[in-house]
Amino acid sequence: MDKYYVYILKSEVNGRLYTGQTNNLKERVQKHNKGNIKTTKSNIPYRLCYFEKYDSRKDAMYREWELKKRWNTDRKLKLIKSFDRSKIVNLGL
Repeated sequence: MDKYYVYILKSEVNGRLYTGQTNNLKERVQKHNKGNIKTTKSNIPYRLCYFEKYDSRKDAMYREWELKKRWNTDRKLKLIKSFDRSKIVNLGL
């Protein structure tokens, strides 16, 4: 069974946040940083700073929408600050 991820990236150029969802987190972050994603191409490199795991794409897509539409930047930054960074290290990112 596939796992789906909702993630937040932070641009190392200007601090801009980007929220997305995928079923292959490591590959998706690499695509962002190679400039293969149109919406983030102008602000690379990005650093993965937060993610959540879901069992269904529907749930991941809803959470992505929620973070994009209902959460402001300050609230996302608090979420990022409370995140256990060792989870990112364990992914090899």
